[in-house]
Amino acid sequence: MRRILRRHEVVADDWHHLCEMDGAVTQNARRTGLIVPLAEFRNNLSKWRDYQGPLGVRLSPADAVEELAADLPRLSLVAAEFPGPGDGRGFTQGRLLRARYHFRGDLRAVGAGVKQDLIFLMARCGFDSFELAAGQSFEEAIRALSRYTVAYAPGEPLRAIERQRFHSSIG
Repeated sequence: MRRILRRHEVVADDWHHLCEMDGAVTQNARRTGLIVPLAEFRNNLSKWRDYQGPLGVRLSPADAVEELAADLPRLSLVAAEFPGPGDGRGFTQGRLLRARYHFRGDLRAVGAGVKQDLIFLMARCGFDSFELAAGQSFEEAIRALSRYTVAYAPGEPLRAIERQRFHSSIG
């Protein structure tokens, strides 16, 4: 079973990717969760709107977040793909989902570009969970999430950071 980093903890991944299942949805996927590519979601909209079970959508870097706006309340997870460390479109997708569309489900970073040196920035954009790229260390990624204790630029409002920025005790 695949393991992922969810916030500061390594956990077993309950979600299944449709592409890993050769299109056949199992009962286990219906119970635990299924992630479908946006193209598949759009092509069979009524099927996926009627799907019984937790549902997630995987965005490729070129996909427009706006296409999901009407269906976000139905989704439990949105996975943004980072194909390489030089492709930052997933950061924008994450910020749009959180700030403009107020998505409160699990926002996951997936792909070869999910590296430990970018984890902190992904979390600042609102990502909750991370499928690390091959060869990445969970321990190093957890340390990277805690590398900075205060962030001065705006990002996903985290209560601990907000308290440090606006309620410091200077005296």
